[in-house]
Amino acid sequence: MAFIDYYKVLGIDKSATEAEIKKVYRKLARTHHPDLNPNNKEAERKFKEVNEANEVLSNPENRKKYDQYGENWKHSEEFEKSRQQQQSRRGGQQGDFGGFAGFSGGGDYSDFFESMFGGRSARGRTSNRQSKGEDFNAELHLNLKDVYTTNKRELTINGKNIRLTIPAGVENGQKIKISGLGGEAINSGAKGDLYITFTIENNTKFKMDKHNLYSTVDLDMYTAILGGEITVDTFDGKVKLKVMPGTQNGTKVKLKGKGFPVYKKEGHFGDLYITYQIIIPTNLTEKEKKLFVELAKLRNEKK
Repeated sequence: MAFIDYYKVLGIDKSATEAEIKKVYRKLARTHHPDLNPNNKEAERKFKEVNEANEVLSNPENRKKYDQYGENWKHSEEFEKSRQQQQSRRGGQQGDFGGFAGFSGGGDYSDFFESMFGGRSARGRTSNRQSKGEDFNAELHLNLKDVYTTNKRELTINGKNIRLTIPAGVENGQKIKISGLGGEAINSGAKGDLYITFTIENNTKFKMDKHNLYSTVDLDMYTAILGGEITVDTFDGKVKLKVMPGTQNGTKVKLKGKGFPVYKKEGHFGDLYITYQIIIPTNLTEKEKKLFVELAKLRNEKK
């Protein structure tokens, strides 16, 4: 596998501070995030490289090893341990380590690690087998209101804090994949992925079908008969509606674009359907009863 220069991946100098690394990483991670670049293999590849580079360079200890040993930084402890054992057997002499002459003229770090950790054996056979890291699975519980707008959450997965951007319109049971945030790989293979399953609880008065919302609104008999204006609740606030004279019980009204947002389609919303439920007055006074009797007589005279 070709050596990847983590400094070039992030576009920084070797003298960059931790704050500079953090700032550049956040910008690149947002730019190449799979959720913002669906089905884009190149963006997915760059996202993995950016995360891998950040994991190494943002950790002072790992960065020090990387600066000294390059692509073989993960094996630095084995190297140091083996070198000390060799020196001990040779009486602590410096400069002669298994025929590498202190890495000056007789070979380089890559040659040493390849022979030591299976890249090339003395017989010329290769056994450096790559293996993808373990995939992680997590479940995130949210309320319906939490996914009406795009928001950010911080999760802790296997002791690691992960900042997650949750697009508006995520549905109950939906699973998303975040590449490269799973377990560590073996022998420079690809890191595992993180799969998050969303459990969305509808704790509102609105019923939901895909992206459309449904609500029942009480309408007094007088407004239903004479018409007028009422205020109704939508998911993101209140709106005023005109009621036509003679509105019947069960009449449905559609409010276009007042439904739920469509996942990953900015500016696209479902509709809100309101059903009128006409309320018949009770506990009438004697005067009110007489007026209704008069109204009934007037209606009957028209027949």
